[in-house]
Amino acid sequence: SHGNQRPAHDNLLMAVNDATTAFFKDLKAQGQAQRVLMLTMSEFSRTTLENGSKGTDHSGSGAQFLLGPGVKPGIHGQHPSLKKEELIPTGWSLKHTQDFRSMYASVLEKWMGIPSEPVLGKLPLIDCIK
Repeated sequence: SHGNQRPAHDNLLMAVNDATTAFFKDLKAQGQAQRVLMLTMSEFSRTTLENGSKGTDHSGSGAQFLLGPGVKPGIHGQHPSLKKEELIPTGWSLKHTQDFRSMYASVLEKWMGIPSEPVLGKLPLIDCIK
């Protein structure tokens, strides 16, 4: 989506929506939905400013989505600032507000019952799991 981003982005989000909806419908029909937690992540995000091709370029801070009946609904963490002086000047990128490894640690500890510190080090947990 480096160029003409809006329609491509809309289609990609619809594909993710349709796939996750179908997946959880199947799980529910089989009586297995309570056993599944889905975590999405991207290795990059997008800049806040549009490039010359009506798109955006790669950036460093991205959203993670945690899905399933065992998830506490809502946004967990703070919204990053959109103030120009608080963006990373290279590409006007968002600064992340929490370490993505904290989400991994939370899933390991609260969902799987596995200590996260030996693998990830000491990290704050996110209160995102019921």
